[in-house]
Amino acid sequence: MSSSRHPVALRLEQRVGGDTRLLATVMLLPLVDGIFAALVLAGALDTYVGIAQVGLLVFGGSATLAVILAEMDEDPRSQAATVLVVGIPLIVVAAAEAALAPTIATVVDIPTFERFAAIVILAIAAKTASSTIGDYLPSPGIIIGLGFVASVQPAGAELVLKADPGLMLRAAAAGGVAVGFSLAIVALQPYLRRVVDIDRFRFGSAVALGTLALSVFGLVPSQAPLVVFAVAGLLAFDPDEADVDTPDVPPAADDGPDGAAQPATPDGGSDPDDEAAYGYPGEDGAEERAPWL
Repeated sequence: MSSSRHPVALRLEQRVGGDTRLLATVMLLPLVDGIFAALVLAGALDTYVGIAQVGLLVFGGSATLAVILAEMDEDPRSQAATVLVVGIPLIVVAAAEAALAPTIATVVDIPTFERFAAIVILAIAAKTASSTIGDYLPSPGIIIGLGFVASVQPAGAELVLKADPGLMLRAAAAGGVAVGFSLAIVALQPYLRRVVDIDRFRFGSAVALGTLALSVFGLVPSQAPLVVFAVAGLLAFDPDEADVDTPDVPPAADDGPDGAAQPATPDGGSDPDDEAAYGYPGEDGAEERAPWL
């Protein structure tokens, strides 16, 4: 990425190019590689909190925020139109995949498949946190494929579509949460670009994804990932940056006896050793930095 260097979005940007295609790839990828289907089978959409967590962490999250803030340069109206172009198919396809979930559930052993779903979420969290770690991990699609092979039970297969309207509605709601999250970012973009540290939010989202995996394993409360995600947003928020347009400039130095300007120290005086004044305590020849207080 040009600004955030988000590992997942950067890898996708190198393959697809273009901010619209990049946003579509980031938001629709969970529908393609099986992550969303795995979460549906694992019961991640059974509660309102689960719906919000899937929408914010799987479809939305730090990659979506990074694409909108760092890559999309159009006016807010064009950005909102782009989000809707991507978001409407997201909602429709999510509902369609949820319609197939009850049929798939008759073919696989759900407890076994849930474990693989948790593993794939942990892999995505690691890829989000570090591109170096991501290079050594298999793709989510491979993990989901292995999970299907390990949990498949062809003896109990029922090749009959058993659509659950309630589950389809909850899946569409998860997609709607992601679209609403993206539109909120677009609306607040001018402000968020100044006060949100994208990389700090990326790391916090990776921790939230890891917590989501632990909740699938049953090791933490089901609402914990949403709490971690909210905390990540708070920690990435730095309102002081909104009032800082230019770096502080040291006060102008008085001319010396020979008419030449003398270096100014942080307290307004003159100091012939300018580097020492701006270095860390005990450092010789330190690079120029903000005054050490």
